[in-house]
Amino acid sequence: MVRLEQRLSLQQRLSPQHVLFSTLLQMPVMALEQKIQTELEQNPLLEEQTDIETEQERVDEFSDPAQEEIKNSSEEENEPQENIDKDEEYDFEEFLNDEEGYEFNPTLRDASEEEYRPDPAPVTLAEHLLSQFHFLPLSDADREIGEYIIWNINEDGYLVGDVETLANNLSSPPDKIVTPEHFEKILKLVQTLEPSGIGARNLQECLVIQLKEQDKDNELPIKILEHHFDDFKNKRFERLIKNLGVIQEEVKKAIDVISKLNPKPGEGYINTNENYIIPDLIVEKVGSEFISSVNDSNVPQLRINNSYRRILTDGGNVPVDTKKYIYQKLESARWLINSIQQRKLTMIKVMKEIIKRQRDFFEKGRRYIKPMILKDIADAIGMDISTISRVTNRKYVQTDYGVFELKYFFSDRMVTEDGDEISTLRLKNQIKEIIKNENPKAPLNDGQIAKIVAEKGIPIARRTVAKYREHMMIPVARLRRKI
Repeated sequence: MVRLEQRLSLQQRLSPQHVLFSTLLQMPVMALEQKIQTELEQNPLLEEQTDIETEQERVDEFSDPAQEEIKNSSEEENEPQENIDKDEEYDFEEFLNDEEGYEFNPTLRDASEEEYRPDPAPVTLAEHLLSQFHFLPLSDADREIGEYIIWNINEDGYLVGDVETLANNLSSPPDKIVTPEHFEKILKLVQTLEPSGIGARNLQECLVIQLKEQDKDNELPIKILEHHFDDFKNKRFERLIKNLGVIQEEVKKAIDVISKLNPKPGEGYINTNENYIIPDLIVEKVGSEFISSVNDSNVPQLRINNSYRRILTDGGNVPVDTKKYIYQKLESARWLINSIQQRKLTMIKVMKEIIKRQRDFFEKGRRYIKPMILKDIADAIGMDISTISRVTNRKYVQTDYGVFELKYFFSDRMVTEDGDEISTLRLKNQIKEIIKNENPKAPLNDGQIAKIVAEKGIPIARRTVAKYREHMMIPVARLRRKI
């Protein structure tokens, strides 16, 4: 039986301005340049500001006869214009006179300095995944979790961090609790996106996902990966044959199937043609202070084309449809300019807080990095974690110690025997250094490495060493042995 019901619900709707700002915020500088160039081609009201305006030029602009006409006509704004439908009137004069709302102060640049415009960045992995994810019918809460997962997938296609920690980062007790089970449920949805195997937590899960998505019988290969992964990884094929109770030819065929899978599903979505990185931010020490700035010298400075603005003041000779079109393009241009400015201010705000919390790193180097998570920055500057994630993802900063991805400064914490907190990133570097200095003919196993680290005052389990070693793509001791 069909029934009519009324339901009252509260839903969050993002404005076009907020969507544009979020899109620009997640773009690295090269992608931003391409976006602006595209807008310059598509929006006739936008133009590139190539010359530095003097104060007199600004005065002349506001004393322009067309501007005087705007002021004189403001007294008659209550009277409907003859060529505009009464139901669709626009207060063009007020809109146009809001100078502070749409125009940048130009960045001072040396006119003689030759500017280099790098090639635009290709479609990124995050953009590719988000374009698919947004088609899934999800609640706002689930969508936020999914976007957070996508922004924490590295360039190889793997999820960075464990489920419990990531879920905790999204939680804001007591109003907002994200359980690991809920987080895992959304992660499974993300893992259904293309490319196959994306969002896995390790190589084993990545390969199993790919096998299960294939439209053919992969029972034996899946069984090998799910229940005998160590034997497969260490090439103990005789043991596989014995434990599985199959003949050698069957194992060989299964291994052939597995070998055709992609161990790095995220590859192909970043530009690997160049071996350099253009930083989005620059941190310099001036006196005793660290000054951060956005590296936007090659980003075109935008302004509104005055010729089109004046068309809106001509009430008698321009068709209504033309005025509406120009009005829409003017509004779009203002949103873009304001969003670019807001992007810059947000990036600087986040970078200042990172410097504040990681001052020892900027003073002394990478060995002094401290544990820090996205939530620390979000709480300190009063922004959402998703915003901080967008700012830090695929963005790089130039420092006195090299160029680093902003994600580099974020890591979980462990407590030493003395009660001090140490970054897991620093701990990984210690493990890497121990392996680097080991005897290649008698490499250290995970238990021996754990013992060495413990002697330095950091109690750590063998399985934790194994997890960090796998994250750094370092093989087991047996495979590191050299004759």
